[in-house]
Amino acid sequence: MFNEQTVTENGIIDRLKGLNGVKWNYCHGESLPKQTHDIFVDTWLKDGLCSLNPDIGKNPDYADEVIYKLRGLMLEAKHTGLVKANENFHEWLMAEKSLPFGENGDHITIKLIDFDTPENNHFVVSQQVHFIAATEVFFDIVLYVNGIPLVVGEVKSATRPSVTWQDGAADFMGGQKHYWKNVEPFFVPNLLCFASEGRTFAYGAINARVKDWGPWHKTDQRDEIPASLATVLDSCEGLLNPETLLQMLESFALFSTVKTGKDTPPKRIKILPRYPQFEAAKQIVERVKKGYPKKGLIWHFQGSGKSLLMLYAARMLRADNKLKNPTVLIVVDRRDLDSQINETFGGADVKNLIKVQSCRKLGEHIEQDSRGILITTVFKFKDVEIDEKNENGLNSRDNIIVLVDEAHRTQEGSLGDKMRWALPHAHFYGLTGTPISGIDRNTFKLFGAEEDEGRYMNRYSYKQSIRDKATNAVKFEPRLAELRVDRAAIDEAFEQMVKDNDLDDDEKMALSKRAGRLAIMLKAPKRMAAVSEDIANHFVSHVKPKQMKGMVVVYDRDACVQMYYLLGKKLGFDAVEVVMNVDQAPIKDEDASKKGKVNKDWRKWKQELELPIIESDFERWQEIDGNDQKQKSLIEDYKDPKQPLQLLIVTAKLLTGFDAPICYCMYLDKPLRDHTLLQAMCRTNRLYETDNVSKQMGLIIDYLGVFENLRTALAYDPEEIDGVVEGIEAFKELLPAQLDKCLSFFPNVDRTIDGFEGIMAAQACLPTNEKRDEFAASFGVLAKLWSAINPDAFLTPYRADYKWLVQIYESVRPVGQTGSLVWAALGPETIKMIHEHTDINRIRDDIDELVMDEHAIFTLTEKEQEKRASQLEIDLMGRLRGSGNPKFIALGERLEKLRQDYEAGVIKAIDWLKGLLDTAKDTVQAERETGDSPVTQEDNKQALTKLFLETRPESTPKLIGDVVEQIDKIVKAKRFKGWQSSNSGPREIQKALLLTLAQFGLGKDKELFAKAYGYIEEHY
Repeated sequence: MFNEQTVTENGIIDRLKGLNGVKWNYCHGESLPKQTHDIFVDTWLKDGLCSLNPDIGKNPDYADEVIYKLRGLMLEAKHTGLVKANENFHEWLMAEKSLPFGENGDHITIKLIDFDTPENNHFVVSQQVHFIAATEVFFDIVLYVNGIPLVVGEVKSATRPSVTWQDGAADFMGGQKHYWKNVEPFFVPNLLCFASEGRTFAYGAINARVKDWGPWHKTDQRDEIPASLATVLDSCEGLLNPETLLQMLESFALFSTVKTGKDTPPKRIKILPRYPQFEAAKQIVERVKKGYPKKGLIWHFQGSGKSLLMLYAARMLRADNKLKNPTVLIVVDRRDLDSQINETFGGADVKNLIKVQSCRKLGEHIEQDSRGILITTVFKFKDVEIDEKNENGLNSRDNIIVLVDEAHRTQEGSLGDKMRWALPHAHFYGLTGTPISGIDRNTFKLFGAEEDEGRYMNRYSYKQSIRDKATNAVKFEPRLAELRVDRAAIDEAFEQMVKDNDLDDDEKMALSKRAGRLAIMLKAPKRMAAVSEDIANHFVSHVKPKQMKGMVVVYDRDACVQMYYLLGKKLGFDAVEVVMNVDQAPIKDEDASKKGKVNKDWRKWKQELELPIIESDFERWQEIDGNDQKQKSLIEDYKDPKQPLQLLIVTAKLLTGFDAPICYCMYLDKPLRDHTLLQAMCRTNRLYETDNVSKQMGLIIDYLGVFENLRTALAYDPEEIDGVVEGIEAFKELLPAQLDKCLSFFPNVDRTIDGFEGIMAAQACLPTNEKRDEFAASFGVLAKLWSAINPDAFLTPYRADYKWLVQIYESVRPVGQTGSLVWAALGPETIKMIHEHTDINRIRDDIDELVMDEHAIFTLTEKEQEKRASQLEIDLMGRLRGSGNPKFIALGERLEKLRQDYEAGVIKAIDWLKGLLDTAKDTVQAERETGDSPVTQEDNKQALTKLFLETRPESTPKLIGDVVEQIDKIVKAKRFKGWQSSNSGPREIQKALLLTLAQFGLGKDKELFAKAYGYIEEHY
């Protein structure tokens, strides 16, 4: 029998037990020497405290005091929140706490773990660990170090197609189990959690969202990694071996403060590295300690987390005693990158952090031998004067390590020379997503050590980052061919103009120079108006419904302002803003300078667009450009989904190093090339996830045909660049086949039949969970394609079939948590369509009569029972789904269990129907309590008669039919609005019912009387 325990759980445990080097000892959860409410294994923890702390070893009672204090920390989470409690416990794990256990009451540092000699610790892997807090749970796998549960793993079955590691992760994050909330104390000491279904593996920190979980591989695994148990076991061996876990705990577990929105308080989060960051940071430290070579190139694709990589490396370098208090210099090449790096380091409370404010200060810090982490831009080296005779520069120490972000452009010129002269014996490490290999500028030559194969020390490619879901794929769509710059047509028109005006060669040359510039063509008013119109329409129809934002990249600063007024007029000026370099001179200076002319042009454009001339526009852009705090505040507005700012208009600023995950679409109307093009398009590749939005890709709308010659423009190895961008046209090619694949699940089903019959016919083609999972997986691909293309007119001929599939998908989707993350992975437009076009919620023909007439089911044939049950189940699922009410979720999970039992042959059709009737009755009751929907429909006044006529077997005595008919006649004759709560109403109905039953000799049957009266009272 293949299930989660026999395959995945035991497979992982066997691999961990058999590791080379330091091993995990095995102990089943039932055999752990602890009570079910204990978090620590006290005996192991006490042994560890005594062996690692000599003063405690001499007096073991001290160990009990430490354990008592640690238990107190477990209760903190409900007051401080889980992350803060975890951070406080982390300080104990890092030996940052002391107690007066030394001679004469001296304070000694308390060691819970020996990081230097791993074999001095006690490592235990356990399974099915029973724990009781607010609720009772059995954790699949727990890893204990010295009796402290540092790792918890959840595994799922490997045999259901729709189940993935995300379903294991869901047990931590939400649903019925919701470990991080329901059994919070157990996770106060936690380092990491992991999840697997036996094919894939992922890990995450406490309170991480799905997008923050990641796989664990090696950066030299370049190819596609198969989904298999072997892959899972390799990941477990790589991450969960004792040495790696202790390194992760000691050097890589970070706590950081992040802003979640302009008007919401900052949030404390825990951060763990992805494997490329872990690998590369360790390589930097090892190479620095070795002392040679004194440089290295780290080539990690844009968006894969180079800022955090530098943070990890800097902390490790500073913490290593062998490096004798080094200086780490973080060098960036733009002011906005400087701000971003400072935010990353500052949010993580990095010690000895120095933000270099000026060129003079940088020189002082270097000459005065400042120790710590210095963050600066390369431009602050501009005042350094190189003295060829001085070989020692400004500081000749060899424990200065320079980490250069975006290692290209400015590093190759005089600024780079000055930096290297100032620090002649320093180590230099370049980090880039877009290395340059040209003759004039060459990142490989500058930072790549000859000893490294390929001249890079560590490499993490675009394909790897997409494969690992560290970044999103970026799609592009060419737009408006008629607005492209058509050189041939322009040349033809120009020649005609020369001919018409009889211009000589000199006049022709002068005119050609002025009129032939690309800027003139791109900024032609008619073209700008047409592009802005297209951007506004596309944004409103494609981007806004996704609850994400966009960027507009135009030719120059003049075009920024022109586009601002054009888009502001269409979308509202609170929705758009410009970020660009602006001359900081006063605006009143109206001389012939370029600044004066630009300002006049802005005024002219506003007049042409019939907009009021507001001088403060220019001053505002000056302030955004010149004031770091203003720009930071603007970017926070942009990142906040609740703020009205939707589109940033730029030309050069924010094209590199700008990290705003909410940015989904870039409208590109500027000819970019080389690394700048790749960096720019990667503004859209960041992962983004909220409660109701999950970004599946980035999108580039290309107004210039930039991507038509992508390989040439980027000048990279074609194999490397292949797939960096994928066209929307490719999606259009894939969609029809995917639609056919989904429809092929329903051979010979008439899609024109509405209501229950149509849905039941389709559901009959998906009789088992496995078949439904296969359909869900295929439909998930179709929904993503649809979401990417929608609302393109291309979809029109496919819309009816897609709506039909949407309804079938909704009718079989589980209501509870089983497979929920996989089943919910649809685009916002598809979810909206599901809500708009799901007819199930409006099918109410059978539920009330079935609820009230339970005894009728015994007279049904097996086939009739099945039909009745299917109808009732469809209606119940329609009513239960979509409500966040816990009552309805619980009823839905009951329904799913009932269905699975029926499919597995555990219960027969009659028991299935009885169970459905019970659920239906409870649903009606819950609807009445919550006011969710009406329980009685106008056309349902004679439900008992209708039910009887539809379901009676031929052998039913005529007497029963007559009784049924007479009971419904009482309803029609005697009821009046509000009769149940009046004085005389109940008496009148009871009297009429008694007389009716007496007519047929049934007056003494009290059970029949009670059921009949209950039916009348409930519905009428």
